[in-house]
Amino acid sequence: MSELVVYAVLAAATGIAAFMQGAIGIGFALIVAPVMGFLRPDLLPVALLVLMLPLNLYVALREREAIDWRGTAWIGVGRLPGTFLGLWILVIMSTNGLNQLIGASTVLAVLAALFAPVFRPKAGACASVGLITGVTETATGVGGPPLALLYQHRPGPELRSTIACCFLIGELVSLVILAAAGKVGEEQLRWALYLLPPLLVGSVASRVMHHRLDARRLRQGVLLFALVSGVVLMVPR
Repeated sequence: MSELVVYAVLAAATGIAAFMQGAIGIGFALIVAPVMGFLRPDLLPVALLVLMLPLNLYVALREREAIDWRGTAWIGVGRLPGTFLGLWILVIMSTNGLNQLIGASTVLAVLAALFAPVFRPKAGACASVGLITGVTETATGVGGPPLALLYQHRPGPELRSTIACCFLIGELVSLVILAAAGKVGEEQLRWALYLLPPLLVGSVASRVMHHRLDARRLRQGVLLFALVSGVVLMVPR
């Protein structure tokens, strides 16, 4: 497959994913990580983490009044040790093994999001989710599902803004640690820069549309796509 075709597919996935993330609070990594893992696994997780920085900064600032700062702090407490564990997994795993991990993590997260009971985020749950997110996002770039599960029954502005804030802090931590370990390369940063325009288009479109959309159906669509993509990634190649 030519580099131009790969870029076109990744750009489309990035634009759609940015729109979904901005509109309903989840979806970016669930959409982009499986596609990137299939087409250019060498770009994960760094390119994905870099792309999510401006996206989550934008969403967090847009609805900053609704951020759950207490929950964010407890998630950060759990996040740091999880980040080092995620780095260890990234170092020891092969590309095929990492793809299978991304696929399995995605499928499990989708199933949890579909069947979890209603609950309110508390300190212990926030710290535990922070630990899990640190592992999965540092190793694979996919950290949203545990956070979405934690806040899925909270009001939309709180879910979107808090998840975005947690992502922003966590992604910076993950990228610093990955860079210190020599895992950040020029090719990954170059591709993140190439994919910035569709990311911005999707983000701006979400601002215009997020009050008008059926969030429940969009969420179901994201979860269905993630489930199928995760299953595909789990098949050894």
